[in-house]
Amino acid sequence: MLEEDAKSIFVDWLEKHQASIVQVARAYTLSSDESQDLAQEILLQAWRSLPRFRGQASPSTWFYRVALYTAMNWKRDDQRRRTCQQPLLEVQTIASASADSIQQAEHRETLEQLYKAIHQLPQSDVALVLLYLDEMSYREMASVLGISESNVGVRLNRAKNALSRLLNVEASEAQQHES
Repeated sequence: MLEEDAKSIFVDWLEKHQASIVQVARAYTLSSDESQDLAQEILLQAWRSLPRFRGQASPSTWFYRVALYTAMNWKRDDQRRRTCQQPLLEVQTIASASADSIQQAEHRETLEQLYKAIHQLPQSDVALVLLYLDEMSYREMASVLGISESNVGVRLNRAKNALSRLLNVEASEAQQHES
């Protein structure tokens, strides 16, 4: 593949899959600075991997695979460096002009709680939840993760239950602090 062709393909795919990269980076990091660093690392790995793209998967599946594997490696390597650090998750939201500040604050708080809960899941479940939130089909999720569709269903159900428990625990803790 010529470098100009690769550059054109990469830019095109980046425009289409940028939101996925940001979503993966946000779910695997503790702060917005780390999220930006991980997103850059994902882009670097995608660029380096582009010559090995053989078209056996769709570009979106390939991009997700690169993003998830890079994020999982980042998290594993990062854990060694940060054994004592407490998570402080910062979630950026895009505010719509028509939404009032109370709704924005509630939306931001809900997203923060969701990403905090997602961050507590095992790495493989984080990947699955992200694919689910991106509205991928079970077939697409299975392709990205390299597992069967039935395994996607079982693991996704477990991840949803775990998220529900984590979010309920947080909600009850928040109510106790307010009392």
